[in-house]
This record gives sequence, C-alpha cells and structure tokens, in this order.
Amino acid sequence: MELAIHNIKGKDTGRKAKLSNNIFAVEPNDHAIYLDVKQYLANNRKGLHKSKERAEIKGSTRKIKKQKGTGTARAGSIKNPLFRGGGRVFGPRPRSYDQKVNKKVKKLARKSALSYKAKNKAIMIIEDFDFSKPKTKNYFSILKAFELDGKKTLMVLNEGNKNVYLSSRNLKNSKVVINSELNTYEITGASNLLISESAVDGLESNLK
Repeated sequence: MELAIHNIKGKDTGRKAKLSNNIFAVEPNDHAIYLDVKQYLANNRKGLHKSKERAEIKGSTRKIKKQKGTGTARAGSIKNPLFRGGGRVFGPRPRSYDQKVNKKVKKLARKSALSYKAKNKAIMIIEDFDFSKPKTKNYFSILKAFELDGKKTLMVLNEGNKNVYLSSRNLKNSKVVINSELNTYEITGASNLLISESAVDGLESNLK
C-alpha cells in the first residue's frame, strides 16, 4: 500500500510512503479491538471508591438500650448500619480494575484499527516538521490545510516534540502522540490520523 506524502500546507510533495500490508491491510478482528479498548478503559479507572463500615464510624460505643423488654430488635451501638448515620453494610472498598490482554491480541487490535482507518482513507502521511516555538495557530493551520479543523484528529510522531505537543494542547479535538504510545482506543476514537513520514518505520517496527 502506498500513500502520498503531503507537506504541512496540505500539498502533495510528489513522493510516496510505502505502508506494510501486514499492518495497514489486515483482516480486522473486531473482538481483539473490543478486548484492547476494554482493557484501556478499565486500567484507567482509579478504583479509590470507599465507604465507612460500622468499625470506622465515629460515635459512641455505649449500648443504646437494654437487650430485652423493649419489644423491638436488640441494638448494641449507634453505629449499627440500621440507624441513620451508621456504617454501611458491604460498602465499596479500594480495588484495582486492571485487566490483562495478551501482547499478540493487543498488536492485532492496533493493526485492525489501523486497517479500518486505511480502508476508510482516514490516514494521511505528512512530512516531518517542527515549530520554532509553541503556537496553537501554527498547528491549527495544518489541520485547516487538510480540512480537518473541527474533527477529532490524532497526530503520530516518531519522537517527542515539545513545541508541536504544546501547540496542539489547547485544541479540544486534537492530540499528539509518539508511535510507541499509540493505542487502539485513540485510533478508533479519532476521525483521522496524521502520521509523520519518519513515524511510519517506527510504527511498523513496533507492530511487526
């Protein structure tokens, strides 16, 4: 598979980027995508929810009424869960929601997501660029050149670039990542992918 390489003004440079069919043209596996996205969302959960049980409630431990003769159920503490302000029975406790997905399944999921984007012509290759200083206007002009302003886009770079990252940070629907950070959730969530020319080889080496 070959895609045209564009400059930051959206013009075709006349050069082509060769994309591996083993990554960008595989038979998509929807279940692998589902498992990988589910793991990503689950692993992002903090799991810090907590409620107090009767041993953790602040209050008197005095027996509030005699054991027998009241005609009602016996009660030994004001912290009893049956009373207002008492502890909660079997309340939530801090826990980990982390899930495990095999590496091969995760790679297949990313390949499947990239293949869907390639099939829908939602991948664009852009020649390597840099900004002299962080400026949102410069990054927005790139999106406008590709007619992607207002759309959810994902820029994939070969290595970290502080100026490019900071320039995109104020744009709600834009995100910049390096090829090693690319995940299935962000690929499927973006309407279009902008991949830098140098990031293609790095992406293919990560997913081979």
